[in-house]
Amino acid sequence: MSVAGETSGRAQEMRDKARHLTEAAERATDPEQRQRLQEKARKLQEQSEQLGNMGSGDMRRPK
Repeated sequence: MSVAGETSGRAQEMRDKARHLTEAAERATDPEQRQRLQEKARKLQEQSEQLGNMGSGDMRRPK
């Protein structure tokens, strides 16, 4: 597998994990736990976007 393919695969794994964390946050009854899960999901999503940009050769800085 190419480096770009590995990077793309890793980015997809991170997006999947972020989605699972978001879903867990939606089910959480404790507001603090919900906030922590949402924050983790947001960070993972941002990281996956940056990783995806690197894998595609797009080196623009994220907004």
